[in-house]
Amino acid sequence: MYFDVASTAPLHPVARQALTAALDEGWADPARLYRSGRQARMLLDAARETVAAVLGARPDEISFTASGTQAVQLGLLGALAGNRRRGGHLVHSAVEHSSVLHVGERHEAGGGEVSVAPVDRAGRVDAQAFGALLRSDTALAALQSANHEVGTVQPVGEVAELCAAAGVPLLVDAAQSAGRMDVPAGWSLLTASAHKWGGPPGVGVLAVRKGVRYASPLPADEREGGRVPGYVNVPAIVAAAASLRAVRAEAERENARLHALVERIRGRVPQLVPEVEVVGDPVRRLPHLVTFSCLYVDGEVLLTELDRAGFAVSSGSSCTSSTLTPSHVLAAMGVLTEGNVRVSLPYGTAEADVERFLGVLPDVVAGVRAPLGLDLPAPAGDAGSLLVIDALGKRCPLPVIELAKRIGEVPVGGTVAVLADDEAARLDVPAWCGMRGQEYAGEAPAADYGGDRGSAYLVVRRS
Repeated sequence: MYFDVASTAPLHPVARQALTAALDEGWADPARLYRSGRQARMLLDAARETVAAVLGARPDEISFTASGTQAVQLGLLGALAGNRRRGGHLVHSAVEHSSVLHVGERHEAGGGEVSVAPVDRAGRVDAQAFGALLRSDTALAALQSANHEVGTVQPVGEVAELCAAAGVPLLVDAAQSAGRMDVPAGWSLLTASAHKWGGPPGVGVLAVRKGVRYASPLPADEREGGRVPGYVNVPAIVAAAASLRAVRAEAERENARLHALVERIRGRVPQLVPEVEVVGDPVRRLPHLVTFSCLYVDGEVLLTELDRAGFAVSSGSSCTSSTLTPSHVLAAMGVLTEGNVRVSLPYGTAEADVERFLGVLPDVVAGVRAPLGLDLPAPAGDAGSLLVIDALGKRCPLPVIELAKRIGEVPVGGTVAVLADDEAARLDVPAWCGMRGQEYAGEAPAADYGGDRGSAYLVVRRS
């Protein structure tokens, strides 16, 4: 079963039909005046009108890009360039897609300033705190409609009002919500990605409201309103527009059905699997996405075992094969960054498929944990003792696993010093304490506890 539509959705049947037809009818250059060119242009214009209608924009505000990432990058860079006379200050949330973070890094390297709005433990921005970061020299603000890792829906409408009052344009990354939910009001620039809603890959959307200052960061080109250079893929764009219209028409019915299935996963997983935390906002969330973190589990191993059991899911864990650093989203939320599983259900997911997943998951997690010896009784310790756990050279979640196995060696009130040189431990040890009712007492140099490198993470046993 494929449970990873937050990464990419299977091609919608309507998209497949439209793509096949457009390959025959829309292959010519839409900029040419001969018949086949005019025919391609009509198809392109119709697709633009369809996308504009769904997103609540004018057709001439819509440009098609090569991906959602490119749309975000062009939108940010173009708006920053267009508003450079106002200033060089950018504001975004701590849980934006990496495309936003990378533009922010480049902006800072070029002399600009970036302010990052924090989120709560559910991954949600406080609108007033976001608004407090706006300044007279703020050129642009960016906020996603919903988070791609945990599904939390952001207060875009409230932030948009604050941005409008301050005269700051707001870019909204709607990659995860476009087609599924209503587009939030108040945006100045909007981006989306076709393969997230069942369109073909290679089609992104950049919408720029009339009146918003925008200067293309790329050399001039006559196509796509001068915002996106290069030849447009008319057949893929036609298929993207057709599938967007189709999924929007299905959304109300399917959202209600998927919401119920996700609610079942949210409620049952903590009952079936010990030491699990479901993360993300339980109410203000995407209807099809749920994320949970399993203590003492290597994320890559867990995903591999679930794949062997027939389930394709993804993870924001630092142990996934795509990255060796902790998820910036989970870190900003202050939740466990290891053993993280994201389940995102495609349209048409059956109740039986979810039940099969819930039936398989407990044994898979137990199998991954089995070699760790977590069920072994812990030896008693002396009152007031200090226990030093040397986890230097070990990657997370091993330092946390060792902590869990051995904290019983000190009595209540005793201290455990976990020595680790993996940066993920700085996030995971406090998160473990929060989940297990223990007290995180801070960080000290590992040298203070006999280590030759790294840090000592201090934990006081409270239960």
